[in-house]
Amino acid sequence: MRSVLLAAVAATLALSLPAKAEDVTVAVTAIVEHPALDAARKGVLDVLKAAGYKEGENLKFVFQSAQGNPATAAQIARQFAGDGPNVIVPISTPSAQAVVSSTRDIPVVFTAVSDPLGAQLVKNMDKPGGNVTGLSDMSPVAEHVALIKEILPNAKTIGYLYNSGEANSVSLLAVLKVEAEKAGLKVVESAATKSAEVQGAARALVGRADAIYVPTDNTIISALEGAVAVAEEAKLPLFTADTDSVSRGSVAALGFNYYDVGKQTGEIVVRILKGENPGDIPVKVAAGSDLVINKGAAAKMGVTLPESVLKRATKTID
Repeated sequence: MRSVLLAAVAATLALSLPAKAEDVTVAVTAIVEHPALDAARKGVLDVLKAAGYKEGENLKFVFQSAQGNPATAAQIARQFAGDGPNVIVPISTPSAQAVVSSTRDIPVVFTAVSDPLGAQLVKNMDKPGGNVTGLSDMSPVAEHVALIKEILPNAKTIGYLYNSGEANSVSLLAVLKVEAEKAGLKVVESAATKSAEVQGAARALVGRADAIYVPTDNTIISALEGAVAVAEEAKLPLFTADTDSVSRGSVAALGFNYYDVGKQTGEIVVRILKGENPGDIPVKVAAGSDLVINKGAAAKMGVTLPESVLKRATKTID
């Protein structure tokens, strides 16, 4: 009888104690490592920590980079699917496509994906269904075009530097063509399918474009310094959609803070760890937009930044 009473008391005390986060595994993969994607990963981890999931205690946080290789991305996705973590977080479109193709059961929360519908990750943004949801970082392309025109009012052509094999960049090209035409600009394309080709692709735009525009393309951003070197030598202003790339030599960028993108993604991961069905969580579009400018890069590329842009900047790099 005494043992029964003790068991009842123990059960009552257990119910009165605050719930403790259970041991979980979150597996993260990215197509390549560069500052924006790394910041997104850190944002995810920090939100997990704030929610009570701490590495070495009740959280196993696994990360693998595909080093820019789609075949490696597919291999990582298959490995994660076989390991059976609680949630898989693919960062970037190629990694997300690989993971979504590899599992129909494990919850998937993608991030840093511009066009989830075009990439065929989900069929409906509001009701994704199945085991997949996530966060889109669709760039404000119209605002990018307007910024380039504000800084370079006499520009007639924009050189689009991208990986033609990355679905994200192909989708953004279509949007750019529409917005550029509205602004009276033509788009000239130059593709690099791997990082070793980025400098050559940038060089191919010299004499053909009045500015270079780099979208949120992981291949180009991973080797951005090569493109910057060409832009400085040719006095060809280079703009990026990724604000983390401005410190690496682009003139300006209007876009998301990817640490914040990661935090927004982490909030979705926590909801799933607490029991929500990923297919019932709408795909979100990342919130927030920063204007970052690099005065030093502008000077090297022969650009005078208008006072209107300098005043609006949320961050200025000298």
